[in-house]
Amino acid sequence: MITLTEKAITELGALLEKKAKSPASGLRLAVVRGGCAGWSYQMQVADPEPNDVVVESGKARVIVAADSVDRLSGCEIDFSDDLTDAGFKIHNPHAARSCGCGTSFETAEPSGAEPVADGEACGTH
Repeated sequence: MITLTEKAITELGALLEKKAKSPASGLRLAVVRGGCAGWSYQMQVADPEPNDVVVESGKARVIVAADSVDRLSGCEIDFSDDLTDAGFKIHNPHAARSCGCGTSFETAEPSGAEPVADGEACGTH
C-alpha cells in the first residue's frame, strides 16, 4: 500500500508523540480535487475514519482516507529537512506530473480526458 523511508518513520513517530489526539492517531492522508495540477494532497494528524486504511511502521502510523486509496496506493513517504523545502514528501507513482511546490499532482487520465484544476496558484496551499 504505502511505504515510509527511515527518515519519515523517525520524524512521523516524533510528530505523533507530540501531536497525537489518541492512541489511534496518525498522519491522515487524503487526495482532493484542486491545486494547480488537478489533485491536491491533504495531511493532518487525526484519528482514522470508517473504512480508512492504516499503515504502521514502528512508532509511525499513516492513515489513508478511504476515498483516496486508489490514488495513494504504491506511494512512498519521505521526510526532507532542506532549509527551503522541509516536511513530508509524497512520491506518487500515479502522478503524471506534479506542480512546482509539490502539493498537487496530475494523473494520467484514461481516454485522453483532461484533469480538472481549480486555477489556484502554485505555492498558495
